Amino acid sequence: MIQTDRASTLRIGAWASWDWGAAAFNSVVTTFVFVPWLTSGEAFAVAGASDQVIERTTALHSQWLGWAGAAAGLVVACTAPVLGTFADAAGRRRPLLAVCSAVVGASILAMWFVRPVEGRLSQMVVLGLVLVAVGTVAFEIGSAAYNALLLTITTPRTFGRISGIGWGAGYVGGIVLLVGLFVAFLSGEPQVADFRWAFVVSGAWFVVFALPVLLLVPDRGAPGERQPAVAGRVVSRVADAYRTVVRDLVRLWRTDRATCKFLVASAVFRDGLTGVFVYGAVLAKGSFGFTTQQVMVFAIAANLVAGVATVAAGWLDDRFGPRRVITWALVVLIGAGTALFVLRGLGAPAFWVCGLLLSVCVGPVQASSRAMLARLSERGHETQMFGLYATTGKAGMWMAAVAWSVAIALGGAQYWGILGIVAVLLVGLALFVPVRFPQGRGVEGRWDLTLAETTG
Repeated sequence: MIQTDRASTLRIGAWASWDWGAAAFNSVVTTFVFVPWLTSGEAFAVAGASDQVIERTTALHSQWLGWAGAAAGLVVACTAPVLGTFADAAGRRRPLLAVCSAVVGASILAMWFVRPVEGRLSQMVVLGLVLVAVGTVAFEIGSAAYNALLLTITTPRTFGRISGIGWGAGYVGGIVLLVGLFVAFLSGEPQVADFRWAFVVSGAWFVVFALPVLLLVPDRGAPGERQPAVAGRVVSRVADAYRTVVRDLVRLWRTDRATCKFLVASAVFRDGLTGVFVYGAVLAKGSFGFTTQQVMVFAIAANLVAGVATVAAGWLDDRFGPRRVITWALVVLIGAGTALFVLRGLGAPAFWVCGLLLSVCVGPVQASSRAMLARLSERGHETQMFGLYATTGKAGMWMAAVAWSVAIALGGAQYWGILGIVAVLLVGLALFVPVRFPQGRGVEGRWDLTLAETTG
């Protein structure tokens, strides 16, 4: 059992519950169920359409999906740091998280109304994409406030373990939800009603598991925590908030280059991680001969190994530091991706081995990145820093998609896209290697070790 001097096991569990519930949006909506179903020409095309029409419809709806994602990313880039500034100024993160969680839950539940209706197919697809975009904006902004609450339930000594537990809960929650939906609704040949009920269950799942963090996790930092310069007054105008963001960015560049470099590097390699999941199911079915049912089975297995690996990596994070965990995980990701390309001729067995190895490393990179930013952030500016974390991530969300498409165009086959994702991860690793913790931050950014050395 993890022992901390600032948080009980109950609060840690309540905090991780939000990650558990987030599987409804990450796994069901954006990765394995809703978006693939929505963009499928087989579901949203005129009845009896030819294969060529279905193919064109799928391509068109996929383009719309890209534009919806770009619009959502732009909104997040413009609003996340500003809302973070408001939250930090007031010392309140839960109200922002509550509003965002409500919007995400409502967006998922509203997907019940998205269905193929003759004569209104395009309108239904647009409605679905709007719900995805709105949910994405709320989810990303809410994640900034949620991540910042990590600072209120733990100490620097256990940042990695608690962050890893959160990510692990997300993966395990994904397994439980996907298995439940598969057994109840999506096995065999699911009908439109089966998909719609799956979305209702997923929306309820998110709402229920978002409640514990809002009810049980403290909103403010520990007594004596240094507040930001704007503490004690409410920022009343949006212009004031933007000026604060710009001032903090300039200050970061001048006084804390390490944080700036980390934000840039993480934006690149996190987009590569996104590419692994976004295009993984596409590759499995299009280049390695998987059926839809096999893709679902692989998704469950991938979430399982990722969840276990993420929790285990949290202990390595606290023992050796997030920098080493991120570096070695990226090296393995690049090697596994390259191996998958080289061994493509072996078919499904190669995908199972390399794909699961990729899944093992994705979670640790995500969790350790969150822990590393928590260690780099100045006290009282945590939500703002996580807002910038979300902003830089969204600003770079186009890289994996472009690299994927260019690689396929140059190679002439879908599986060449693997090299595009590998290239993004490689660039991210190259940018990350020079990042170092500033002097005075202790061992790998652990403030508690600095304090121990000073008082010892």
